Amino acid sequence: MFKQFATLIRGRAFEAASVVTDRNALPILRQQIRDCAHAVQMSRKAVAVAMAQNKQEVKQHERLTQQIVDLEARTLDALQKDREDLARDAAETIADLEAERDVSTQAQARFDTEIARLRTVLREAETRLRQLQRGQRLATATDKTQRLQQVAPDSGLSTLREAESTLQRLQERQSEMDATARAMTELEATGSAENMRDRLAEAGCGKPLRSSTDDVLDRLKKKVKKSDKSKSN
Repeated sequence: MFKQFATLIRGRAFEAASVVTDRNALPILRQQIRDCAHAVQMSRKAVAVAMAQNKQEVKQHERLTQQIVDLEARTLDALQKDREDLARDAAETIADLEAERDVSTQAQARFDTEIARLRTVLREAETRLRQLQRGQRLATATDKTQRLQQVAPDSGLSTLREAESTLQRLQERQSEMDATARAMTELEATGSAENMRDRLAEAGCGKPLRSSTDDVLDRLKKKVKKSDKSKSN
């Protein structure tokens, strides 16, 4: 009996936890996505640190290589001058530098491998994070829509219909006002003497109200001719 009672308690606790989880699924999801984003950011920083360290290792390798080349040239010069004592000391130094250079080469190889692996993991994590963020936005929009329907579905639809009716009446009134304004404009245009004069002039009836390009050009040419004649006289 006690075992069944304990099982019942565990079952009720599990159901209560499931209910709480389901009711708070969106806040839980948002926090989980924030945790994921933080983890992705830390991974990105780790990749950047590894790349920076690799660059330093490359510079160290180049420096060691240059030192070895310089010392080899000087050692050869010492041998040519019969300074084997100096050449031996230099050879020992070169051997140490070569060992250090080999270690640097191995370190670069490890850095390259690890950086490639980290970048692959990071790209996959970033892709999955973007998918989660898109899913969260969709889930949030769906949740808001479902809540609206659950709260007052009939009232919501009724409000939509009322808004559509109001919009239609507003558009009809605006269309009527535009038509009235256009009619008033037409009446004013046809009713005044000035407008009638302009319409007749545009149709070529009577004297033009303004000079055309040709008229202006002919007038200027005549002035030029008169000026030339006065100069010749």
